[in-house]
Amino acid sequence: MSNILFTKEDIRKLEKNKNILKISGYSITYSFEFKIIFINEYIAGKPPRQLFEENGFDIDIIGLKRIVKSSDRWRSVYKKDEIIGLQDNRGKAIVD
Repeated sequence: MSNILFTKEDIRKLEKNKNILKISGYSITYSFEFKIIFINEYIAGKPPRQLFEENGFDIDIIGLKRIVKSSDRWRSVYKKDEIIGLQDNRGKAIVD
């Protein structure tokens, strides 16, 4: 979660992006599909900022720090758990 608070106008703009599942004043939940696109294109050599821009994100609204943190987190999870690690499992029970 970021310290940057999104305004109502920011939220309205960001909600139009198909790559966002959920947004609050402080956080964004990105779609699993976007995370897969991000990882695949990052591995192919594209920088994080370019990937966000090409997928319709307004960098001035979300900020570079959020891009860097998301990128670092997704790459770390991918390295450890591959694609399955990119799924958002918050609020879901884990069954063995």
